[in-house]
Amino acid sequence: MTHTTGPVERMLKRAAAHERRFNALFEEYFDTLDRTLDAPSFSRYAPECVQLLRELSMRGGKRMRVVLLHEAAALVSAEPAEGLDAAALSIELLHTHGLVHDDLIDDSPTRRGGPSTYYAYRERFPRLPQAALGLTVLAGDLALGLSLRVLLEARLPVALRQAMAEAQTRAAADTFVGQIVDLERDFTGAVPGEDVLHSVADFKSARYSVLAPMRLGLLAAGGQPEAFDHELRRYARLVGICGQMCDDYLDLYGDAEAMGKPTGTDLRDGRHSYTVSALLSVTGGAERAVVESALGDPACTPEVIDAVREIGERHGVADTARAEMRRRAEEASLVAAGWRSRWREEAVTFFEHLPLWSVERNR
Repeated sequence: MTHTTGPVERMLKRAAAHERRFNALFEEYFDTLDRTLDAPSFSRYAPECVQLLRELSMRGGKRMRVVLLHEAAALVSAEPAEGLDAAALSIELLHTHGLVHDDLIDDSPTRRGGPSTYYAYRERFPRLPQAALGLTVLAGDLALGLSLRVLLEARLPVALRQAMAEAQTRAAADTFVGQIVDLERDFTGAVPGEDVLHSVADFKSARYSVLAPMRLGLLAAGGQPEAFDHELRRYARLVGICGQMCDDYLDLYGDAEAMGKPTGTDLRDGRHSYTVSALLSVTGGAERAVVESALGDPACTPEVIDAVREIGERHGVADTARAEMRRRAEEASLVAAGWRSRWREEAVTFFEHLPLWSVERNR
């Protein structure tokens, strides 16, 4: 009997192929950068900075932004587009920039199973905390500069290079605004409403993780993303919201062993995530006091986190979160399904199944 693969299996197979190819491309990029970075010959810090960026960039990661880039190009053409490699490098270098600065903002010691860039510099300069902080900021800035330079130096028509650089610059600016409002959300003290949570998810992640790769992929393949901007924005926003809901849900209800990190991080860090905000909205009295005692307490014990988890389960927070994630994923799938009259079937199917697969795999 012949086994016929389903759409999700085909989607995962294509995603894995994109990931393997890109990892080889990224290694080659850093090999070249090691030899060609324009820095004074006496400098030891500059090559050390590049090495730290390389280690962080190559240490894991699903490369889903790269996958989205290639599948967006496949919406309009089955042929490989010349600008995809430069766009993929730009996307992942921008992501590296974000990881470096995120870990500094959050004071995170680890990332992807190794030391964060900030903590690597802290170990390098144990008696010079300002040097460690400054070099971390500059490492992130270097990754951002490289992400734009790789587009500007690509051997592509000038108009295409400019359009791609503009798309990435806009994505970077939106992400910075997202980081600002993310901090603002947590510092105001009030429980944020749904509109605030959605806006943070949109600006902080959806616009550079989903929308920008799709725009770049369409541009590289000769498409016109501006003609379909409303649909692309709606799809990206829904996927971004759904993804952030998943992350926030797993932070409290996920399997710590499977994730490779402890649960309850958002509570300990005082973050008003989707899940934490839901908990604060449905609890009162002694139960709310338990949640508030954990919120912002770095020394909060696993037992208290377990108690908060049980409170949420009693109030249906987990069930409501799962239902909301699936609803958003279904809405995104319907948006993608509407592209069939215009774009190639195989790639449309990919974008149609991606949101629901993302929810199911994270449960």
